Parts: sequence; structure tokens; C-alpha cells
Amino acid sequence: MNRFQRGAFGREALGDSSPGPARRRQDNGSLLTILDGYVIKEVLSPFGLCVGGFTIILLSGYLFELMDLLLVKKVPASTVLRLLGYKLPSIVVLTLPLAVLFATLLALGRLAKDNEITIMRMAGFSLFRIAVPLLAIGAAVSGITYWANERVVPEMNHLEANLVRRIVFEDSPPSIEEQVFFRDPEGRFFYIERVDSQRRQLRNILVYDVKHGPYPRLITAAAGEYGEGKWCLRDGIVQELDEKGIVENQVRFQYMELPLAGKPERFFGGQKTTSEMSRKELGEHIQLFQQSGLQVDDFVVDYHLKLALPFASLIFVLVGAPLCFAFGRGGKMFGVVISLVIMFLYYVVTSVARSMGANGLIPPILAAWLSNVLFAGLGIGLLVKNP
Repeated sequence: MNRFQRGAFGREALGDSSPGPARRRQDNGSLLTILDGYVIKEVLSPFGLCVGGFTIILLSGYLFELMDLLLVKKVPASTVLRLLGYKLPSIVVLTLPLAVLFATLLALGRLAKDNEITIMRMAGFSLFRIAVPLLAIGAAVSGITYWANERVVPEMNHLEANLVRRIVFEDSPPSIEEQVFFRDPEGRFFYIERVDSQRRQLRNILVYDVKHGPYPRLITAAAGEYGEGKWCLRDGIVQELDEKGIVENQVRFQYMELPLAGKPERFFGGQKTTSEMSRKELGEHIQLFQQSGLQVDDFVVDYHLKLALPFASLIFVLVGAPLCFAFGRGGKMFGVVISLVIMFLYYVVTSVARSMGANGLIPPILAAWLSNVLFAGLGIGLLVKNP
């Protein structure tokens, strides 16, 4: 007889007599709490182990990449530890949905192998009701992931990237990175889609000047070159905006020199990739692009992914739980195998959809949510098929 059978719920499921209808109703009310608590307890232990294990593995891989800084560039060990600390939040956020999936399937696999799910079904609980506490855990982890991606991870990623840039600056002058947002000491925002570092040439440039006169100014250019203290822009447009952000004046130019002030370290230290931005901050930059007429579908996809990807924890539970209910007799090994399969397929679909959205083949919002829609539909279908 297993642990669950020895509990109060197990005795009721095995047919022990009850004093009467009133007592039975009272027991049913308490049994719901016993069921939820029992399932949650089974999941939390492997969840914590998976978070810790995956974090150590990924952090060790990043430490291996940093060994060149430590051994070749003679970067102090304290600086390497700071880089690891900055990287830790993004790694933990990455492991959370994976840990939820592994923990769910490992726990349910154990329950199925020991016939405890069968006992729950005999007591009158549907598979969906058994999965409710798991779905609650998935939803909670998704909320935590979204909060961390908005409030903690972007800032830590920015600190890490700037520290790496400063280390690189010590051996060579700072370089311009493509598809990166940055701000100069005068408060102007810059974006360059393509950079040829050898020829010092730029393609598809956007400059958003918030300090030019009473209202902002947008400068877009098809090409340009950069040198010491200035950029030379070619074939562009200057747009003057009013207080509502509407273009009130537009002038074309064939050539324009844009002076840059401040030390290079300060100027390029303001560079930001999409991983260094919150969803709100990225959305503000996308609005600038849309006002200037630039097509940046890849950044629009990333904007929607910042909301869609945190739902991976909930989606993984929604798909993994019914699969384990149907085929979970294989125990822990089945849980490991099916977890790897689900993760692989989910992230393959996400990558393919992102590429299609970035290249305009499908709408950006569909590209970001496609994997969630497909896997959620699969999970709901499996629950409905096996009530």
C-alpha cells in the first residue's frame, strides 16, 4: 500500500464507511484541500532541484566562456564573479519553465506508476481537477517570470553587457554594434540596422533628438559613415514633430554631418539590445520607428515575445499533465523523455515562427504567440478527450 492509500483520502477511495451524508459532505470539502496539498508537495521538491540543477549547468557554461577573460585578458576574478552575478537572473528565468515541466512530469509519473492517480479517479476526481494545482503553479511561475523579465533581467543584462564592453574598450576603441539602441550624452537616441566595421559604413540609421527645439526631431538616413567625433549621413529625411507626435515639417537631404559629443565610453556604454530592455522600453522605441516609416518587424516580434514567452510554464503544464495521465506508467524515465520532446518542439516552433515574423511572412503578434496557441490547443484537446 502506497503513501496516498494510507492517508485519509486513500481510506475514503478504498471504500471505508462513512457515518452519514453530512459527514461525507464535510470530508469532501477537506479532501479537496488534501488533494491539492498532496499534488503540490509532490511537485515542489523536484521543481526546486530542477531549478538549482539547470541553473548550475547553464552558469557553468557561461563561466567556461568567461575563462578567456580571466586567463588571456587577465581580468580580475572579482570582475568575473560580477559578470556571473549579473548573468544569474536571466539564467534563473530561463530555467523556471523547464523546471516546471520536468517537475510536473516527474511527479505525475511517480503518482501514475504507484497507481495513486487511479485511486484519485476512483474517488471521483477528473483529470482536469487533479491538474488544477499544477496549472496554478504554472500560472504563478509564469507571473514571476514576466515580472522578472520586466524589472530585474533587463537591468542586469545591461550591467553585464556594459562591463564586457568596458573590458573590450581597454584593448581597442569602442565599435558600433548593429541592431542595437543607444543614447549619446546629449540625450539623442540612435539605431543602426547594419554596420560595416571595416569600412566604417552604416545602413538604415535612425536618430531621435528630444532636445532639438520645443519638440522632438527624427532623422533617418539610408546610409552613412562614422569617424572621429561625427557621423556623415547620406540620402535622408529630417522630420519635425509637434506636441502630439505628428510630423509638421519634413525636409530631405543628400548629405548631413552629425557631430557627436562626449567620451566614446559614455556614448557606447548606452547601447542596448532588446534583451537589455523591458517590454515598455522596447515598445517606446518601436513607436519611434513607426513614426519614421522604418520596418522593424523583428523588434515587434521581440516585443510580443516578452509577454508570450513567460507563459511557457503554464503551457508546459497544460501539455505535459494530460500526456502523463495517458502514458505516465513509465515512471520517471518517461517524464524525462517527454519533457525533452516537449521543450524541443516548443522552442523549435518558437524559433521558426520568430524568423517568419521578422521577415514579414506572418504578422509579428502571430509569430510570437503561435507556439503558445498550438501547444495550449493540444493540451486542452487532450484534457477534453480524457476527462
